[in-house]
Amino acid sequence: MVGFKAAFLNEGVKLRKKKKLLAAVILSTLAVMIGQIAVTTIKHGLGLRIVGSVEFPLVVLQFFSYTILPLFATFVAIDMFNGETSSNTMKITLLRPVSRFGVFSAKVLNLALFIAGMLLFVMVISLLAGLIFNPSTASLSGIFKVILSYILTFFPVFVFALIVVLLANLIQGGLAVFFLSILVFIAFNFLGIIFSAYSSFFVTSMFDWYMLWISETTNVFKIFREVLIIAGCGIMLFTTGYYLFDRKDL
Repeated sequence: MVGFKAAFLNEGVKLRKKKKLLAAVILSTLAVMIGQIAVTTIKHGLGLRIVGSVEFPLVVLQFFSYTILPLFATFVAIDMFNGETSSNTMKITLLRPVSRFGVFSAKVLNLALFIAGMLLFVMVISLLAGLIFNPSTASLSGIFKVILSYILTFFPVFVFALIVVLLANLIQGGLAVFFLSILVFIAFNFLGIIFSAYSSFFVTSMFDWYMLWISETTNVFKIFREVLIIAGCGIMLFTTGYYLFDRKDL
């Protein structure tokens, strides 16, 4: 446990020092600002209210979860595995008194915290922007829906990040993993549209599954089915990723 804690803290320090973290924060802030400027301009210029204070964070989430978040989650996952392997720093990490499972788990947990942290950051600034520019439409139930939506978005995005982790331990080059991850992302979205009846099996089509939870009519069976799919895919991807990491000659 002590070894895992040390590995976890070490991975956290390395993550905080990455410039990609700052870039993700800046791009996320710009996305929220541009979105709010566009909404405010339309409201005052044309007299149309497109979204209220609590609807705005959901609009931002729809954009953020399909662009900035999976992109930077991919970057972070590649840096944690391919980046350290190519720079030979992975060997130093494995020399510490901690098992490979501990190192792998520490990296995946930090990746999960990165995704959760980015979702929390965007939720807070988009909620503040919505409340500042359109406070009259705020409601506790609306804020609760926003919080629930951002929490639920974490799970499918994390599962996609585990796909990247698997590819990072399967393929040597980080650039190849990046382009393959992009292809997987596009292919899953395309297949989710073409085979809409089976879209639940393509994890990227579930980035907006929070809509099932906050809609007026709740489809309990579909929610339960997607929970099982997300959990099953997550367990299989984590296990396979660890197996490849453990067998990898570093």
